[in-house]
Amino acid sequence: MNPMEMIVETHTKKFALMMADEGARVRITALLGGRGLALRLTELGLNLGAEIEVIQRQGGGLLIARGEGRIALGGGMAAKIMVALA
Repeated sequence: MNPMEMIVETHTKKFALMMADEGARVRITALLGGRGLALRLTELGLNLGAEIEVIQRQGGGLLIARGEGRIALGGGMAAKIMVALA
């Protein structure tokens, strides 16, 4: 595998939002909850393809930024949001 393939592979690896570090910029790739969770997240602006930044981690919860807005998420919800590095 050449170095460029390794870089692309690293940037496309998916993981749960709850695993992202503070300051990480990520893009939402999947919502694993049911229809109700997907609707709620979409209403908050957290839809597929949205780019967000992890502002703060505290306990199991996260404070994230989407544009100028800030959203607090519990660990359970953050575990159902799959992301990739932006």
